[in-house]
Amino acid sequence: MSDRYARQTVLPQIGAAGQARLGQAHVLVAGAGGLGCALMPYLAAAGVGHLDVFDHDRVEMSNLHRQPLYRMDDLGVPKAQAARAALLALNPLISVTAHCERLTPANVAASVAGAEVAIDAADSLALTYMLSDACREAGKPLVSAQVLGLAGYVGVFCGGAPSYRAVFPDMPPVAGNCAQNGVLGTAVGVLGTLQAHLTLALLLGLTPSPRGRLISIDFQALHFGGFGFSGASEPAQGSLTFIAVSDLTAHDVVIDLRSLTEAPASPVSGALRLDVETLERAPPRLPGEARVVLCCRSGVRAWRAARALQGHGYGNLALLALGE
Repeated sequence: MSDRYARQTVLPQIGAAGQARLGQAHVLVAGAGGLGCALMPYLAAAGVGHLDVFDHDRVEMSNLHRQPLYRMDDLGVPKAQAARAALLALNPLISVTAHCERLTPANVAASVAGAEVAIDAADSLALTYMLSDACREAGKPLVSAQVLGLAGYVGVFCGGAPSYRAVFPDMPPVAGNCAQNGVLGTAVGVLGTLQAHLTLALLLGLTPSPRGRLISIDFQALHFGGFGFSGASEPAQGSLTFIAVSDLTAHDVVIDLRSLTEAPASPVSGALRLDVETLERAPPRLPGEARVVLCCRSGVRAWRAARALQGHGYGNLALLALGE
């Protein structure tokens, strides 16, 4: 056994057999930002055999206060590519695949299918729901975290536990992000390393299992909380789902909820331009037999608009998160 892993293999919960399991493990990491930069070095250092890293962004100066995996020389480099180089410099015995792209409804199922555990480290609620749906379908555990400002949580969903939808059946009406609301680097680091720990616990089969558990932290009040959700019920059929642009058909009625100032041109030809408030107040008459697809940048407005249309009797709905 290499001296590299000596301090963890001496643990009776790991040993040579556990280390061999880690070496054969395949983990998907969605997001190479703050959470990803905290969790990936610990997975690499522990000898997790293969990491699939998905991120479409490039390293920016504003990232560096909470993403210490990167250096000044990485500015402008795709995050997935820079992360791969840093992780292999840390542990050349593992394999890392950099995917400089988003996880989308078009590729998420295939990506999850090849992994033993999926980690949600992206700042996107739309992606969280996509990953949860794919993990539930594939029977794979999902380790998901959210952090904003001085608070956050991490939980283990699917793979024998209820899905993210079972615990959070609805998106919030408004969702903040790090650019708007701010975030402290150490808060991200703690939650990211906690994601790494829960992932190792899953891979090693430690007991009790972290499946069906959520841990919350308020870093300002120094309060740790959480709850178990093993008994949570899955939502009824007809849950709102995200689709890819490639899933659109000529028969769909597409509503782009972004303003012309926000997005002068819609990527969907013929899309209607309406805002959420209009749909909540008095939606126009839409073909009852057609699928209505609601689009926005993050998916949050699309979810809110879909709930409004459901209240007006529309049932054939889908969501599209267009991103930046």
